[in-house]
Amino acid sequence: MKNIRVSAAVIHRDGKIFATQRGYGEYKGKWEFPGGKREEGESGEEALYREIREELDSKVEIEKLICTTDFDYPTFHLTMDVYLASLVEGKLTLLEHEDAKWVSLDSIDNLDWLPADWSVIDEIKKHFSDSL
Repeated sequence: MKNIRVSAAVIHRDGKIFATQRGYGEYKGKWEFPGGKREEGESGEEALYREIREELDSKVEIEKLICTTDFDYPTFHLTMDVYLASLVEGKLTLLEHEDAKWVSLDSIDNLDWLPADWSVIDEIKKHFSDSL
């Protein structure tokens, strides 16, 4: 089985989390945290800075690693490093995603997330409790 390593950002602002809707592929229409595959030799943080620039024409500040999650999709194994981040430059312009929205912790469960992202949501809730 193919192994894929990705980095994802939980971008937060004003008590909400930024979610993006996938615009292509088998999981088109599902919601995810922005980010993407690491390139050869990249750290998780370097990959995330690059991916946010490429996907959202923006720059984030990475605050800390929230969790690393593993998930077996039918055709590959995914390892995803998830970082808490804040926007420092740009307007989160959608260059690859179909849609995006800021969601509160109260409504985060209402989106149709990618399977691997569900465990991240649980970690976000634990991390922020009621204080986001």
